[in-house]
Amino acid sequence: MRFSVYASPIGDLVLTGDAQALEGIDLHGRRPPAGAIRDDAAFAAVRAQLDAYFAGALTEFDLPLAARGTAFQRRVWSALRSIPYGATVSYGELARRIGAPTAARAVGLANGANPIPIVVPCHRVIGADGSLTGFGGGLARKRWLLAHEAQHAASASARRAA
Repeated sequence: MRFSVYASPIGDLVLTGDAQALEGIDLHGRRPPAGAIRDDAAFAAVRAQLDAYFAGALTEFDLPLAARGTAFQRRVWSALRSIPYGATVSYGELARRIGAPTAARAVGLANGANPIPIVVPCHRVIGADGSLTGFGGGLARKRWLLAHEAQHAASASARRAA
Protein backbone atom coordinates (compact mmCIF):
# COMPACT_ATOMS: atom_id res chain seq x y z
CA MET A 1 0.00 0.00 0.00
CA ARG A 2 1.21 3.45 -0.95
CA PHE A 3 -0.03 6.86 0.15
CA SER A 4 0.31 10.55 -0.49
CA VAL A 5 -0.96 13.61 1.34
CA TYR A 6 -2.71 16.19 -0.83
CA ALA A 7 -3.28 19.73 0.50
CA SER A 8 -6.74 20.73 -0.72
CA PRO A 9 -8.97 23.73 -0.05
CA ILE A 10 -11.05 21.52 2.27
CA GLY A 11 -8.05 20.23 4.24
CA ASP A 12 -5.40 17.56 3.82
CA LEU A 13 -6.55 14.46 1.95
CA VAL A 14 -4.73 11.16 2.41
CA LEU A 15 -4.66 9.26 -0.89
CA THR A 16 -4.11 5.50 -0.74
CA GLY A 17 -3.64 2.83 -3.35
CA ASP A 18 -0.94 1.14 -5.35
CA ALA A 19 0.91 1.97 -8.52
CA GLN A 20 -2.11 0.88 -10.60
CA ALA A 21 -5.20 2.38 -8.93
CA LEU A 22 -6.60 4.75 -6.33
CA GLU A 23 -8.18 2.84 -3.43
CA GLY A 24 -9.09 5.59 -1.01
CA ILE A 25 -9.28 9.26 -0.15
CA ASP A 26 -9.47 10.10 3.54
CA LEU A 27 -11.08 13.52 3.91
CA HIS A 28 -9.90 13.90 7.49
CA GLY A 29 -6.17 13.69 6.73
CA ARG A 30 -5.75 10.75 9.09
CA ARG A 31 -2.64 8.65 9.05
CA PRO A 32 -2.42 6.03 6.32
CA PRO A 33 -2.67 2.35 7.18
CA ALA A 34 0.24 0.87 9.13
CA GLY A 35 3.05 -0.18 6.85
CA ALA A 36 2.00 2.13 4.00
CA ILE A 37 4.85 3.79 2.15
CA ARG A 38 4.72 7.45 1.16
CA ASP A 39 5.03 7.66 -2.62
CA ASP A 40 3.87 11.00 -4.03
CA ALA A 41 4.98 10.03 -7.54
CA ALA A 42 2.55 7.09 -7.59
CA PHE A 43 -0.30 9.59 -7.19
CA ALA A 44 0.86 12.17 -9.74
CA ALA A 45 -2.21 11.68 -11.98
CA VAL A 46 -4.59 11.80 -8.99
CA ARG A 47 -2.95 14.98 -7.69
CA ALA A 48 -3.05 16.61 -11.14
CA GLN A 49 -6.75 15.83 -11.55
CA LEU A 50 -7.53 17.04 -8.02
CA ASP A 51 -5.63 20.28 -8.81
CA ALA A 52 -7.78 20.73 -11.93
CA TYR A 53 -10.99 19.88 -10.05
CA PHE A 54 -10.29 22.36 -7.26
CA ALA A 55 -9.36 25.00 -9.87
CA GLY A 56 -12.78 24.48 -11.48
CA ALA A 57 -11.28 23.14 -14.70
CA LEU A 58 -12.16 19.42 -14.30
CA THR A 59 -15.72 18.15 -14.07
CA GLU A 60 -15.17 14.41 -14.43
CA PHE A 61 -12.30 12.32 -13.11
CA ASP A 62 -10.62 9.75 -15.32
CA LEU A 63 -8.56 7.59 -12.99
CA PRO A 64 -8.15 3.85 -12.42
CA LEU A 65 -10.04 3.03 -9.22
CA ALA A 66 -9.97 -0.01 -6.96
CA ALA A 67 -12.70 0.57 -4.39
CA ARG A 68 -13.35 -2.44 -2.22
CA GLY A 69 -16.96 -3.18 -1.35
CA THR A 70 -19.92 -5.47 -1.87
CA ALA A 71 -21.53 -5.88 -5.27
CA PHE A 72 -24.38 -3.60 -4.15
CA GLN A 73 -21.97 -0.92 -2.89
CA ARG A 74 -20.01 -1.02 -6.16
CA ARG A 75 -23.29 -0.64 -8.09
CA VAL A 76 -24.17 2.46 -6.04
CA TRP A 77 -20.66 3.88 -6.43
CA SER A 78 -20.84 3.38 -10.18
CA ALA A 79 -24.16 5.24 -10.27
CA LEU A 80 -22.61 8.10 -8.27
CA ARG A 81 -20.14 8.65 -11.09
CA SER A 82 -23.05 9.31 -13.46
CA ILE A 83 -24.37 12.27 -11.45
CA PRO A 84 -23.34 15.33 -13.47
CA TYR A 85 -20.94 17.89 -12.07
CA GLY A 86 -22.88 20.63 -10.32
CA ALA A 87 -26.03 18.49 -10.00
CA THR A 88 -27.54 16.64 -7.05
CA VAL A 89 -29.92 13.70 -6.67
CA SER A 90 -31.78 12.29 -3.69
CA TYR A 91 -31.07 8.92 -2.14
CA GLY A 92 -34.45 7.73 -3.43
CA GLU A 93 -33.67 8.87 -6.97
CA LEU A 94 -30.30 7.13 -6.84
CA ALA A 95 -32.06 3.95 -5.64
CA ARG A 96 -34.45 4.18 -8.61
CA ARG A 97 -31.52 4.68 -10.99
CA ILE A 98 -29.92 1.42 -9.90
CA GLY A 99 -33.19 -0.48 -10.18
CA ALA A 100 -33.84 -0.75 -6.43
CA PRO A 101 -36.58 1.86 -5.82
CA THR A 102 -37.28 0.73 -2.25
CA ALA A 103 -33.63 0.70 -1.19
CA ALA A 104 -33.03 4.39 -0.40
CA ARG A 105 -31.66 3.55 3.06
CA ALA A 106 -29.34 0.87 1.69
CA VAL A 107 -28.19 3.35 -0.96
CA GLY A 108 -27.49 5.83 1.85
CA LEU A 109 -25.39 3.27 3.69
CA ALA A 110 -23.46 2.38 0.53
CA ASN A 111 -22.99 6.07 -0.21
CA GLY A 112 -21.59 6.56 3.28
CA ALA A 113 -19.16 3.66 2.78
CA ASN A 114 -17.70 5.17 -0.41
CA PRO A 115 -13.91 4.99 0.07
CA ILE A 116 -13.08 7.43 -2.74
CA PRO A 117 -15.09 10.62 -2.08
CA ILE A 118 -14.80 13.57 -4.47
CA VAL A 119 -13.62 11.31 -7.31
CA VAL A 120 -16.69 9.13 -6.75
CA PRO A 121 -18.98 12.07 -5.94
CA CYS A 122 -21.05 10.93 -2.98
CA HIS A 123 -21.35 14.59 -1.94
CA ARG A 124 -23.87 15.06 -4.79
CA VAL A 125 -26.51 12.98 -2.97
CA ILE A 126 -28.94 14.92 -0.80
CA GLY A 127 -32.14 14.35 1.14
CA ALA A 128 -35.49 14.06 -0.65
CA ASP A 129 -36.43 17.52 0.66
CA GLY A 130 -33.23 19.05 -0.74
CA SER A 131 -31.45 19.14 2.62
CA LEU A 132 -27.80 18.31 3.03
CA THR A 133 -27.63 15.04 4.88
CA GLY A 134 -24.75 12.96 6.19
CA PHE A 135 -21.35 13.08 4.59
CA GLY A 136 -18.28 11.27 5.91
CA GLY A 137 -16.22 14.40 5.48
CA GLY A 138 -18.71 16.53 7.42
CA LEU A 139 -21.48 18.79 6.21
CA ALA A 140 -19.18 21.84 5.95
CA ARG A 141 -17.03 20.02 3.37
CA LYS A 142 -20.14 18.76 1.52
CA ARG A 143 -21.52 22.30 1.40
CA TRP A 144 -18.17 23.61 0.12
CA LEU A 145 -17.92 20.95 -2.61
CA LEU A 146 -21.48 21.55 -3.81
CA ALA A 147 -21.01 25.34 -3.83
CA HIS A 148 -17.69 24.96 -5.66
CA GLU A 149 -19.27 22.80 -8.35
CA ALA A 150 -22.34 25.05 -8.66
CA GLN A 151 -20.13 28.11 -9.13
CA HIS A 152 -17.95 26.52 -11.79
CA ALA A 153 -20.84 24.79 -13.56
CA ALA A 154 -22.63 28.17 -13.80
CA SER A 155 -19.45 29.81 -15.14
CA ALA A 156 -19.05 27.10 -17.78
CA SER A 157 -22.71 27.48 -18.82
CA ALA A 158 -22.29 31.24 -19.15
CA ARG A 159 -19.18 30.79 -21.30
CA ARG A 160 -21.00 28.31 -23.58
CA ALA A 161 -23.97 30.67 -23.96
CA ALA A 162 -21.75 33.64 -24.92
